[in-house]
Amino acid sequence: MKKNNYKLISTFLWWLITMIFLSALFSFDKIKEADNLINGKIHKTISPAEDMEWLVGISRRVLTPTTDVWLAGYGTKRPVEGKLHDIWVKILALKSKNGKRAVMVTTDNQGMSRTIYENLYKKIHERFQLDRSEFMLTFSHNHSGTRLRGDLVDYYPSDDAENKIVDEYSDWMEGQIIDAMDEALKSMQPAQISKGEGLCTFAVNRRDNVESEVPALLAAGEPLKGVTDHYVPVLSVKNTKGDLIAILFGYACHPTTLRGNLLGGDYPGFAQINLEARYPGVTAMFFNACGGDQNPLPRRTVELCEKYGKMLSDAVEEVVAKPMQPVSSRLQTAFKFVKLDYEEVVTKEKLLPITTGDYDVHARWARRMLRMIDKGVQFPESYNYYPVQAWQLGKELLLIGTGGESVVDYSLRFKREFGEGSTWVLGYTNTMVAYIPSRRVWEEGGYEGGPHLDEYGHPAWRWAGNVEDRVANGVHHVVKQVHKH
Repeated sequence: MKKNNYKLISTFLWWLITMIFLSALFSFDKIKEADNLINGKIHKTISPAEDMEWLVGISRRVLTPTTDVWLAGYGTKRPVEGKLHDIWVKILALKSKNGKRAVMVTTDNQGMSRTIYENLYKKIHERFQLDRSEFMLTFSHNHSGTRLRGDLVDYYPSDDAENKIVDEYSDWMEGQIIDAMDEALKSMQPAQISKGEGLCTFAVNRRDNVESEVPALLAAGEPLKGVTDHYVPVLSVKNTKGDLIAILFGYACHPTTLRGNLLGGDYPGFAQINLEARYPGVTAMFFNACGGDQNPLPRRTVELCEKYGKMLSDAVEEVVAKPMQPVSSRLQTAFKFVKLDYEEVVTKEKLLPITTGDYDVHARWARRMLRMIDKGVQFPESYNYYPVQAWQLGKELLLIGTGGESVVDYSLRFKREFGEGSTWVLGYTNTMVAYIPSRRVWEEGGYEGGPHLDEYGHPAWRWAGNVEDRVANGVHHVVKQVHKH
């Protein structure tokens, strides 16, 4: 009897020791597997639920010029004298389980004119059967990129020879975008999309802070003035092996760190390069949020440009390293042209004194307006082609695209109205148009809210005071369209 008891106890102890050993071994393997996943040493295959699986296509093309086209921005002659790094167009093509498609184009360009936008849309519609709401053209507003046809036509002291080079480059660029879209749409693969938000703090409200005083204020730890929107929206795309294949991210700030004659992508260019080095095989894509009144300060050195790029890419990496929210595979899109009223259309009497003024940009614009008046052109009382756009991705994410240089008030307003964390607002979408002030900025005046439509070629001095109401009504219209399905 005692022998049997000893045998039972011995068997039980052996079983217990074995279970403890196997449990410890299992835990160690899990820890090791997790460590390997974090460090990218192995890939864990994922099988997303059917309502989470998207088809995604990614492609890219270099847009670095091989001709003597000038750099865009600042209103001066700026021939390329060197290169920091290439500039790009990158494509994100989406197809959801409900069969809907949409294509986002991100570029390192300063601005897209309505001429280029319409040329691209016509070709895209004919070749890929995408409607206007399914095509979103974005540009970072990079002032170290190349000039393009029809953008800021009175801004530069250019002649016919330079304009011909700009046209030739623009034609080539359009071809690169179309070819990249074709590749993206033909190479779609099953993928899971996730979203998250981070924080980056180098953007400064340039309306409320004197640029020369900012370094001393920062060094002293003094708070800066004015509204900002320092959020960093991040969209990750992983294939069915769990490999990260694309990162789309944004920030609300002018890419005007640099002003020289070096070609590059400014801080967004450095941020994209950093992310693609950190995650080999990934395509990193940047969009500018509502940064019309935001500058990177202090600025004007390559070192600062690299610093801000690293701050932004670090913020993105922090988001990607944490659990992100999966986005369900459903897509709705909507688009609308909004009519923006002019406060006052130009007249011959008011234009004549400007033609001989000290500001060359205004003088060139005034002379062109007078030539049009002399030809009998009747200027409209409004601009009828301001683009607003909405994409609803699943129930988790609403993308709102606004044209031109929207100030940060728009991002803050629409996120408040449609949902913090689930709403991302893009500026610099589809066409450059002009600065788009909120009512507050319009009443305050200044560069973004004052009479500077001339720099964008409009036959008027300033938007009417209802500009925010018109934009907001248009945005609410397209959001309602994507939410009703």
